[in-house]
Amino acid sequence: CALIAALITLSFGGAVGLMFLMLGCALPQYNQYWPLFVLFFYILSPIPYCIARRLVDDTDATSNACKELAIFLTTGIVVSAFGLPVVFARAELIYWGACALVLTGNTVIFATILGFFLVFGSNDDFSWQQW
Repeated sequence: CALIAALITLSFGGAVGLMFLMLGCALPQYNQYWPLFVLFFYILSPIPYCIARRLVDDTDATSNACKELAIFLTTGIVVSAFGLPVVFARAELIYWGACALVLTGNTVIFATILGFFLVFGSNDDFSWQQW
């Protein structure tokens, strides 16, 4: 029952984050769809950590280079997702209001992705590692 509530909460978070992204693109005063490029960052952000979790044995208590590299790459992807709308706004491709909406959406989406890994990242029967 707790997993279902967590899944519903994560789904709601993802929907709210995408709503902010779409508002930053589709509101009549903004009407520019350049911010949709951050969708690539949403897709790319969990990939390094998922690969590292598959390759690394969790029995080792010490930190290893593979996991740290994955966290570093994930951090670079997340920072790039926050930087891209700012670069677009500075280049006057989008308005600053649209930039603020996209940054809000980024915050919600990446919090949702983090929540997914915190809720479903343990090694139990309902783990995402089965996929």
